[in-house]
Amino acid sequence: MSASRPTTDLQFDFQVHRLDNGLQVILHTDPSTPIVVTHLMYHVGSKNERAGRTGFAHLFEHLLFQGSEHVARDGHFRMIQDAGGTLNGTTWFDRTNYFETLPANELDLSLWLESDRMGFFKAGITQEKLDNQRDVVKNERRQSYENRPYGLAFETVLHEAYPEGHPYRHPTIGYMEDLDAAPLGDVHGFFDRHYGPNNAVLVLAGDIDPDRALDRVEHWFGEIPARPTPPSPVVPSALRRGEARGTIRDRVAVPRVYLMFHSPSFNDEAFETADVLTCLLSDGKSSRLYSSLVYDLQLAADVQAFTWPIESVGMLFVVATARPGVEAKALEEGIHERLAELVAEGPTDAEMTGALNRARRQLVEQLNSVGARADALAHAATLRGDPGYVNEGFRRYAAVTSSEVHALAGTVLDRSELTTVTVLPDDDSTEENA
Repeated sequence: MSASRPTTDLQFDFQVHRLDNGLQVILHTDPSTPIVVTHLMYHVGSKNERAGRTGFAHLFEHLLFQGSEHVARDGHFRMIQDAGGTLNGTTWFDRTNYFETLPANELDLSLWLESDRMGFFKAGITQEKLDNQRDVVKNERRQSYENRPYGLAFETVLHEAYPEGHPYRHPTIGYMEDLDAAPLGDVHGFFDRHYGPNNAVLVLAGDIDPDRALDRVEHWFGEIPARPTPPSPVVPSALRRGEARGTIRDRVAVPRVYLMFHSPSFNDEAFETADVLTCLLSDGKSSRLYSSLVYDLQLAADVQAFTWPIESVGMLFVVATARPGVEAKALEEGIHERLAELVAEGPTDAEMTGALNRARRQLVEQLNSVGARADALAHAATLRGDPGYVNEGFRRYAAVTSSEVHALAGTVLDRSELTTVTVLPDDDSTEENA
């Protein structure tokens, strides 16, 4: 008996164009609502930073909202919001993106603002703005990392898992001493290397006429010159470093265990298999780790498994929070026992059916809005070089077999290559919660 295989014929039409300056333009028409999403993704993230100059990509996420040559300091926010729109930006290991959602008749506004940042921003990077945004980032680090329970765990995982100088070793937010030491000239140089049209993907999605939209893109972006192509970082393998461990004392009530296994990257043919494996492990109350650790053994208050869609490396996490009174060692041993059973026996038909259905549900959720599809198209084009991946995902996931998941589990869930970080209550927290 075999697991049932979810299928779908869901497809999204889009056009791909490239301007003479190298800007890749993707147009996706959806007239169901009178909005347009402008999504600009630069192929630069924390992995493009060098030692001693970390945090630059995240810093630019902030700086690019601080005005450009023709836009006042608060102009970008004010003009988008006054037009009835929303906007934001994010930074990760491999990319930085900026996106606006506006009424469809305001397409030119978003294109003008994004093109002005791309072509006429450097003059707006002043020492005063740099100092101000450094302080903003420091405060963000304090709030989101240093003063948040378990906030330094993922940063510690990266530090333990990768060798000195590896482009994925440091956190996206960077280290504050690096930002403090960065002169204005280095910041200008980072912008020149990474924020040109030939290092970007522009997605327009929504109630657009493709011919007119492409004409407006050409109008606003066509005269911005291409820049020298930035070199791709060298990403050495982190395998064969052996098992790594770290421990953090934090003001938390109960221990939490972070396990990170090296797994297929977003560009690997086995990425979907790894993602289905995580759905099998923890997505849903009937999943293997959740049902065992939370319900049957009552070792964990919560457990999650997930893989990050990263361009050049793969990271598969299992993160479990202990129930009050349960020691981290017992929780960790419980996880490994369940993983060892999966490696030895393979998944059941019921587990595969549930995992494939949950993976399909996640894909639907990732593509259920115009903004989500714009994001998916930008990521696929930037990290995989293929925006068509948004139409292949369902087929790829549906094709994953039980034997492939079993084989991958035997390879990936290897304790000899495992990074484990344990967060323990500090003495004060233990006393307060005794």
